[in-house]
Amino acid sequence: HGIARHSFACTPTLNSSDLAANPRASAGMASPDYKAEKDKCVLFLKTHRSGVEPQSPTYMVMLQQISNRQRETLDISVTDLEEFCSTEERFRDFVSDIQSNARRYISIFSEAADDLMPESTFSVAEEDSFDVLMRQREQAEVNTLNPEDSAQRLPDVLRRRFRVYFKPGAKCERRNIRGIRAADIGHLVTFKGICTRVGDVKPLIEVACFACDGCGFEIYQEVLGETFNPVGKCPSGFCNNRAVPNGQLFLETRASKFIKYQEVKVQELSEDVPVGHIPRSLTVQVKGDLTRSLGPGDIVNITGIFLPKPFTGFKAMQAGLVANTYVEAMAVTQCKTRYSDFSVSAEDMKRLQQHRREPDVYGRLAQSIAPEIFGHGDIKKALLLLLCGGVTRQLADGIKIRGDIHICLMGDPGVAKSQLLKHIITVAPRGVYTTGRGSSGVGLTASVQRDTITGEMILEGGALVLADNGICCIDEFDKMDESDRTAIHEVMEQQTVSIAKAGITTTLNARTAVLAAANPAYGRYNVSATPQENINLPAALLSRFDLMWLILDTASAESDIALAHHVLHVHREGRPPDLAFTPIVSVELRAFIAHARTFQPHVPVELSNYIASAYAEMRQDEIDAGEKAMGYTTARTLLSILRLSEALARLRWADQVIEDDVNEALRLMKMSKVSLEDTLQDDNPKVDPITAVYTAIRDWADVQHTVSVSYDRAVALLVSKGHSREVLDACLDEYASLDVWLLDGERNITFVDV
Repeated sequence: HGIARHSFACTPTLNSSDLAANPRASAGMASPDYKAEKDKCVLFLKTHRSGVEPQSPTYMVMLQQISNRQRETLDISVTDLEEFCSTEERFRDFVSDIQSNARRYISIFSEAADDLMPESTFSVAEEDSFDVLMRQREQAEVNTLNPEDSAQRLPDVLRRRFRVYFKPGAKCERRNIRGIRAADIGHLVTFKGICTRVGDVKPLIEVACFACDGCGFEIYQEVLGETFNPVGKCPSGFCNNRAVPNGQLFLETRASKFIKYQEVKVQELSEDVPVGHIPRSLTVQVKGDLTRSLGPGDIVNITGIFLPKPFTGFKAMQAGLVANTYVEAMAVTQCKTRYSDFSVSAEDMKRLQQHRREPDVYGRLAQSIAPEIFGHGDIKKALLLLLCGGVTRQLADGIKIRGDIHICLMGDPGVAKSQLLKHIITVAPRGVYTTGRGSSGVGLTASVQRDTITGEMILEGGALVLADNGICCIDEFDKMDESDRTAIHEVMEQQTVSIAKAGITTTLNARTAVLAAANPAYGRYNVSATPQENINLPAALLSRFDLMWLILDTASAESDIALAHHVLHVHREGRPPDLAFTPIVSVELRAFIAHARTFQPHVPVELSNYIASAYAEMRQDEIDAGEKAMGYTTARTLLSILRLSEALARLRWADQVIEDDVNEALRLMKMSKVSLEDTLQDDNPKVDPITAVYTAIRDWADVQHTVSVSYDRAVALLVSKGHSREVLDACLDEYASLDVWLLDGERNITFVDV
C-alpha cells in the first residue's frame, strides 16, 4: 500500500527560458509587480464590454454562467485585450507581457476570476460528489487548530470549476512549426499543421490528496507538471506529538482532482517543408474541454503556450541539459469543416438556391473545379460526382453497400492528372495526397507504434485511415509494388482495414473514396497493344473502380492551338480565361455539396428494367469486343451505375433517381473510353455519328418489335451511348428527308418501311 516515489518536479527558478520570456528581467530591469498585474486583470474582467453586447460586461456575464454551472471555461480574447489596452497608456505593455509569459498570466487571471466570482443565481438541483467533498473539507478547515498551515489549506485550484484559455485575435500571426524557436519558450504561439497521431483521453492529476492512516489528516498537494514528489511525512500535530512513528500517507483518488488530458502529434504541412527537408512534428497537450476536438488527418490552427519538458529517469542522463518541447493548447480551430458539421446559414442557402436555379448547374459546378486546367469537361463532372458520392446502405443483416465512388485516371504524361488530384484535395473537406512510389502497404493502412507515455503498442493510421469520410488521392498508382497495392483491395470494397499485428487484432474504418492517377504500362498508350496490356492492373482491382478513365494525348491542330492559348493566358494573367459565367468558389462549392449529401435518393421500381437492360447490353458489348474490350464489366459495374445515378440525384437535391440520372451515368461510363475509341485504327471505315445514331435507333426498334420510337426514348437511348442531342436532331432531319421515317409535331419517329 505504499506510494511509489516519483521523480522530483522542477521548481520554477529563473533560467534562460524565463529570461527569454521576460525581456525586462534580461535587460536588468525590475521584475514585474504581479499584484499590480492582477489589479489590471480584475479591472479588465470587471469593465470590458464587447461590441456584441455593450450593455453588460462581457466577462462578468461569463463568470455568472460559470457560477451557475452553465459554463466551464473562461475564454479571454486577445482582441478584447488589445482593444482594452489601447484606451489607457499604463496598459501599453499588458498584451505583450501576456503573450510572452502566458503560463503565469493564466494563474493571475484565475485568481482575479476567483475574487470576482458572483453568487449563483440558480439553486443546484442535485449535489454531485465534488459538492459533498468540498462541504466536508470547508467544515474541516474551519475546525482545524492551525488555519495558517499551508498543507491543511484547500488549494484554490481545488475550488475552481473553470479553466482559463487565451483565444487568438483576428490579426494573430500564424507561424510555421519550423519557425517556432527556443526564443519562443513561454510565449503564446499560433501555428498550422496536420494531426498525425491522437492519443487516448486519460485523467491527469491536478491536486493530489493524501490521507494519514494514523490520524485521518488530509494533505493537499498541487501538481504543476507531469511528475511530482509525494509528501512522505504527515505534518499534523497529532502525529508529530506522539512517541510512535508517524502514520503512513495514502493517495485518496476520490478526494483528488483530475482533469481530462490528451496528447496529440501535429506535423507541418507539406507546402511548408523546405526543399530537401523532412516534415517536423510537435507534441501538443490538450486539456479540459478541448479534448476530443482533434482527429487524425485534421488540418488545424492551434494556439498554445510553447513550453520546455525536461527528460526524466534514464533519458535525463543521456540528454544532459537538452530538454524536449511541447505546446499546451489554448484554442483549436478546424481549417476545413467536415460535411457532417456544415451549418449553412440563411444567407448562404439563398446564394446556393440562386446557383441551383441557374441553367445547367451540373455543368457549372463541374467547370468550377480547377478552371485553370483546359478541357476535361466530362472528367470534371466525374470528379464532382466523386465529391458528392452515393448513398451508403446498411442492410438489416449487417451487410454494408458502399456509397463512395472510386475513380482511376489513366492517361499519357502531361494531361494534368496530378493537377486535378491536387485541386480535389483543396476542395474536399478531408483529403490525403500520396504517391505510389513513396507509399508502402503499412503507410497506406496502419502501422504499430509504441506509445511514448504508457509504452504500450498502439496503432497509427496510414493514409487511407486518415482519409476516413474523405478522399485519398494516390498519384503514380502504376508505380506501386504489387504487394503494397493489395492492401487497397479491402479498403475499396469493404471500406475497412483489418489488422493482426503485435498482439493487436482489430478492424479500422477507412470509409474513403479513392482517386488514383496512373500511366499506361508503356509510359504512353500503345494503340497496337490490347487495352489489358496497356492498363496492366489486375482485374480484381480494376473492377473496384467505378470509372476507369482513359485519357489519350492525341494531336489535333484545333485543340492544340486552343490549349496553347489557354496556357499562355494563365501564365500571362495569373488566372484562367473568363468563362461564360463566374466560377463558383471552393467555399460555396463545398457548401453546395455538403447540402446535397444530406439527401438519401433511392432508385424507383420503374427504372429497374431499364437499368437491367442497360447492364446486360454492356456485358454483351464486352463479349462482342473480345480482346479489344476496354474494361471488366462485373456485378460491381451495376452498383457503379447506381452510385453515379444517386450522386447525380443528390446534385439535384432530390430524393429519387430519374431516368436522366441513369442516362448521364451510362454516358460518363461511355465517355471514359471515348478518347481510345477515337484513336483506334480499325480496318473498317469509320462510321459517322449520324449513321451510328440511325443504326442504334433501328436496332432498338427491331428488338422491341415496334415501328414507333418516341423522341424522349431516342434521346435517352443515344445520350447513354455518348451522342449529343444536336447529332440526334440532324439524324432525324436527314433520314426524314430520305423518307426512311416520318416525324410528327413532337418529333416522334414512325418507320415507313420495316
